Amino acid sequence: MAPYMDGTASTNSEAVGDQRVKPSGIRVIIVGAGFAGLTAAIECTRKGHSCLVLESYKTTNAQLGDIISFGSNSSRIFQRWPGINEKLTPICHTSKCLKYKTWDGEDIYTQWWGTEEENFGKRYNGHRGEIHSIIFDHAISQGVEIRLGQQVTEYFENEREAGVVSNGERIVGDVVLGADGVRSKARQLVLGYDDKPKPSGYAIYRAWLSSEDLAKNDLTKDLVIHGDTHTGWLGPDIHFLAASIKNGKEFSWVFTHKDTRDVDEGWSEPGDVDDACRILEGWDPAVHAMVRMTPPEKLVDWKLVYRDPLPTWISPKARTALIGDAAHPFLPTSIQGASQAMEDGACLAVCLELAGKDHVDDALRAFEKIRYDRVRKIQKTGETTRDQWHKADFDNLKKNPEAIKLKREEWVLNHDAESHAYKVYSEVIASLYG
Repeated sequence: MAPYMDGTASTNSEAVGDQRVKPSGIRVIIVGAGFAGLTAAIECTRKGHSCLVLESYKTTNAQLGDIISFGSNSSRIFQRWPGINEKLTPICHTSKCLKYKTWDGEDIYTQWWGTEEENFGKRYNGHRGEIHSIIFDHAISQGVEIRLGQQVTEYFENEREAGVVSNGERIVGDVVLGADGVRSKARQLVLGYDDKPKPSGYAIYRAWLSSEDLAKNDLTKDLVIHGDTHTGWLGPDIHFLAASIKNGKEFSWVFTHKDTRDVDEGWSEPGDVDDACRILEGWDPAVHAMVRMTPPEKLVDWKLVYRDPLPTWISPKARTALIGDAAHPFLPTSIQGASQAMEDGACLAVCLELAGKDHVDDALRAFEKIRYDRVRKIQKTGETTRDQWHKADFDNLKKNPEAIKLKREEWVLNHDAESHAYKVYSEVIASLYG
C-alpha cells in the first residue's frame, strides 16, 4: 500500500495475517522506520501491541543504498512473516562461496558455505532499498501506522507514560523506542547528556550498479557471467568486497579504508572515482576496472562512526529504550548490524507481551538484560574480522590460508531471539528483583 498524500501510511486492518491477536492495550511509539523500527513494529503488532512509527523521510525509495546482509539468526524472523520469504528470495544473493585474493590479485583461499543453511537456516543478502521496501509494505499490511516526514524534537516520560513531540504535536504512549540511528535524540534522554559520535578511523567507498559493462570487460567478466559470485581482496589496512546478484545481472562493491576526517563533516557523501583509485594504488587491475566502470552518481563515500558502548539502553523511568544503531552501531565486518537490530525488535515485543501494560518498565529492563551482553560480544567480532583482514601476514597465509576466513559461529547464527526471550524472561525478571 502506498503512503497517503499527507505522508501517512496506514491501514485499519485489525488482522495479522489470517490470525486475530488479542489487543494488549500497550501503545508503542517507534521513532525511525529502518530495519530496527520496522521489525519492532511488526513483532509488536504480532503480539497485540498498538504501534505508531514516526519516520523523518518524506517518501520511501527502493533505489537507496546498496548491499545489506541478514544472517540466519534474523532471517528466521523474516520467515515468520507471511509471504516475505517468497518476495525476498528472487532478489537476494545466492553464491556458494567467498573467494579471497591478495590486493594484487593472487588467489589465497576459497571459503565454501557448504551446509551452513541446513545447519543454521536461510540467510538473505540483497539491495538495502529493495528489501526495506518489501518490509515497509508488509508492516503496513499488518496494521502498523507509519507517518512520514516527521521531525521528532523532544522525548519525555514519567512513571505512567512516555512520548515525543513530532512536527509540533505531542504524542503519548506507554513505551517509546528510539530506532533512528547513531544520532538519535533519544540517546540524550537515556544517557542524561548529549554524546557525540567520533571517527572510527575508517570509511567505506560503496557502490551498486548494473553488470552490463562489467560483463564486456575481460578483467571483470568472470565476476558476473557465471551468475552470483562473491570475491574479496585483502591488503594493508584495506579490504575490498565485490558481489554479483540476481544471477549476475547487478553488482555491488565496497571497500573499507583508513580515514581520519572529523565525523561532524557528515558520514555519507558522494564518492570520487579518482580518490577511490588513488587509495587503491597498486591493487589488482580488476579492482580498478570495477571502480572506473562505476557511474559517479552510484558511488558513495560513507564514514564509519563509532560510539563507545553505552552503559544502558533504557531511560531512568524505563519507558524509553534505544534499539538498533541508536543503541549499538556495528562495523560492517561484523555482518550482524541489521540482524542484531531485528533481534532487538523480536525480543522487546515478547518482553512487552509477558510483562503486560501495567509493567512495561519491567519489560524494558528485561529486554536490556537479555540483549546487552550478546550484542556487545557480537560487536567485537567486527573489530576482530577487520583486523584479521587488514593486518594479515600474507607470507604466513600461504601456510595457513584458513586464518582469514569469516567465523560462522552457531551461538550467533543459530539464535532465535523470540524463542530465547520466551524462555528466559521469568528468570531475568527474578534476577532483576531478587
